[in-house]
Amino acid sequence: MKLINKSMLTAVITLSTASVYYAQQVQDSTKIKSNDIEQVVLTGVADIAKDRKTPVAVSTIKEAQIVERLGNQEFPEILNTTPSVYATKSGGGFGDSKLNIRGFSQNNIAVMVNGMPVNDMEGGSVYWSNWAGLSDVTSAMQVQRGLGSSKLAIASVGGTVNIITRAADKKQGGVVSLGVGNNDYVKSLFAYNTGKSEKGWSSSFLMSRTAGSMYADGTKFEGYNYYFAVGYKKPGGNHDFQFTITGAPQWHNQRSYAIAISDYIKYNPDHDGTPDRKYNSDWGYLNGRQYSARVNYYHKPVMSLNWDWTMSEKSKLNTVLYGSFGRGGGTNTTGSANGKSLSTFRDQNTGLYNFDNVFAANQASTPDKGVLIRNASINSHNWFGLISSFNHTINDNFKFSAGVDARYYYGYHYQVATDLLGASGYIDKNNKNIPPNLVTAVSKPEASWNPFGGKIDPMSNRIGYSNDGEVLWYGAFGQFEYTNDKISAFIQGSVSNQGFQRIDNFIIDGVSTSKRGEIMNTKTGFKNLFGYNVKAGVNYNINEQHNVFGNVGYYEKQPFFNAVYRSNENIVSPDLTNEKIFGVELGYGFRSANFNANVNVYRTTWDDRYLRKSNLRDVVAGKTAYVEMNGLNEVHMGVEVDANYTLNKILTINGMFSLGDWYYKGNANATLFEDSTNQPLNFPGSTSNEATLYLDKVKVGDAAQMTAALGVTVKPVRNLSFDATWRNTNNLYASLDAFNFRTQAAAQKGTLELPSYNLFDLGLSYRINLNSKQYFTIRGNVYNLFDTTYIAESNTNTHANLSAQEYAEIKGGTVAGLAKEYAAYQAAGNYKGVSQTNQVFFGFGRTWTATLSFNF
Repeated sequence: MKLINKSMLTAVITLSTASVYYAQQVQDSTKIKSNDIEQVVLTGVADIAKDRKTPVAVSTIKEAQIVERLGNQEFPEILNTTPSVYATKSGGGFGDSKLNIRGFSQNNIAVMVNGMPVNDMEGGSVYWSNWAGLSDVTSAMQVQRGLGSSKLAIASVGGTVNIITRAADKKQGGVVSLGVGNNDYVKSLFAYNTGKSEKGWSSSFLMSRTAGSMYADGTKFEGYNYYFAVGYKKPGGNHDFQFTITGAPQWHNQRSYAIAISDYIKYNPDHDGTPDRKYNSDWGYLNGRQYSARVNYYHKPVMSLNWDWTMSEKSKLNTVLYGSFGRGGGTNTTGSANGKSLSTFRDQNTGLYNFDNVFAANQASTPDKGVLIRNASINSHNWFGLISSFNHTINDNFKFSAGVDARYYYGYHYQVATDLLGASGYIDKNNKNIPPNLVTAVSKPEASWNPFGGKIDPMSNRIGYSNDGEVLWYGAFGQFEYTNDKISAFIQGSVSNQGFQRIDNFIIDGVSTSKRGEIMNTKTGFKNLFGYNVKAGVNYNINEQHNVFGNVGYYEKQPFFNAVYRSNENIVSPDLTNEKIFGVELGYGFRSANFNANVNVYRTTWDDRYLRKSNLRDVVAGKTAYVEMNGLNEVHMGVEVDANYTLNKILTINGMFSLGDWYYKGNANATLFEDSTNQPLNFPGSTSNEATLYLDKVKVGDAAQMTAALGVTVKPVRNLSFDATWRNTNNLYASLDAFNFRTQAAAQKGTLELPSYNLFDLGLSYRINLNSKQYFTIRGNVYNLFDTTYIAESNTNTHANLSAQEYAEIKGGTVAGLAKEYAAYQAAGNYKGVSQTNQVFFGFGRTWTATLSFNF
């Protein structure tokens, strides 16, 4: 195991290190408490952990830090100085970032906005580009690692991220800001709060625009954000109403596919043997202008009505009714021009696509002979929900709460043509369930501004596939709390029924058959699955400085939609089962006037997991595929330390250290399919699309198992602030690769470990006061100060320096049969001890932003 050096580790542990850099800590050296959040936002149905009371591992970030530190970073990256958090930009497109907590992906992290669940109801996904505007309206963000304190039956396997937006009754004032950064980044923002009137009315408004390019080539974007809230509470009344609507219509060009390291080096225009971190294989030129094969566009407005009713001194009812209407999708290419796939149009000097040649080839062909077009995979939805919680204080020591969580979701999934690229039309010949259909209409890849959704394309325009997903969710929860001067304890439980129905519009009732020969119908009917969780915890305040806590929980979590209906078919999986999660955690906290620290140890087991990995490029004869894995069992355990130390009004020190041990337990099964046709694909070197994955004791990848951070904030004079952050990433492994664990030899070799890296960020703020209410603020940030080149994640798991015999044993073939493949592997060589055949994403190089804002 690679470690940071001893002196560095000693410094981290000695200083203890904080998960967050609190903007107000210089004036207030005590740790942020939950009531600080309640003073600036409406928490409503959100379950906010309270310091020295709620027995969970928690970190809180307030608005000022987000405004200062985020710049042109991705929203989840603000959490990278929190223990056991690993957030990356992934491919590097605007909003394409992803978040891991304790080794669990964001599909299994509950992301909540004002207590409302955000994770997609079919697959648990979180698309941060849909929520890019949240950074503008967030008043506080709290991360509860582990099972958390939420009473809902949510998928908080790794943790819960509670994002609390500004309230309508925020004090009167406004702000205008303009930010610029690398790669033509420009952001403008205006916000204003009316404050609360004498009659109890209040409102808040925000509008912003962000545009430019990301660090990678060919990643232009444009995004807007709007937010409006209106509140009413009659003076002295018992009812508080808040209505909010927010949305972030955007489009952005993507870098969707992880790229072989050898290609980063091959297509570096400097030809100096180093990787071009900006290289993007998904774009080119058409008529002299940038043209991307991969464009994401979406608008997901969310409306909510919060009603808080103080029924009596002891009873309160919190209710939120919400709705969301998402419209949009992401583009790709399909078809072939006279038998030529898109890869044949790549320029071997630049690595970019020549779309002018695609255009010419399409014009020289006809739809019946084959053309290559850009299509879009639509993922639209209508989503409605209601959460209501009744809270009652029995006496000074006992409280209980109970409530309901009801949701309805209808998702639209289909493909349409977005650009015929010179062709007169496109004939879809891949779908076995419907006759070939000539399509001549195109849908522009633009986000609709309609806050209530917008058009759903007619069936006549759909190609590839057309299926809908319907989800019904009914849940109930309850919690019992006990508190006194020393002890706070809770026990809570929730139950939920999730009903899943798949509707395939291309299926002919009673005629279409599955891959296994079963007759299928357009509608499956609802498959109902019951799940539940039970959690308990206790916190003991030893004295004013020391406290200890523990919690334990068990989940029976329903699998996601694509596990119920696998292989994109209207057949319920024959081995469908709930996923089982058991977690236990112990913690210690220390509080003093100028030093605060936390230590946590945890262990979580996750059994009977199902996972689908898509967008697997060139895994079989140049095809794009997806793999389904089931029967996965995981163990995640580790230790976390975080703290902050305020030396005086000038200097504050913060940081964190976390060390995990995350691995698979037992073996699993995998099946492989072609992405465009859903037809089975045989694994390389095999005559079957099914395989056993030998994973016992193999490390869980896709997130760093050791992280550390150290930061200082210096205020040498009034209104001037300087901050610096160091972050270390270690024990980082490649994500699960179903193609390299099909033999015992591969399991013995283990997961590919990526090189560790260190990053440094700098920030500077200066405030110019005009009067008590009006002031200018100048802020500058530099990220990755020393322009460090590092691999942020790998999609494949090929080890370096393998002998011909080792290579054959791992691949499950013979030396003679794999001679040509092994020769290519050898020729590719290594980069920093990693085989150049691995498909990876490099982290961004040095980037910067500067912002001027005026508060009034």
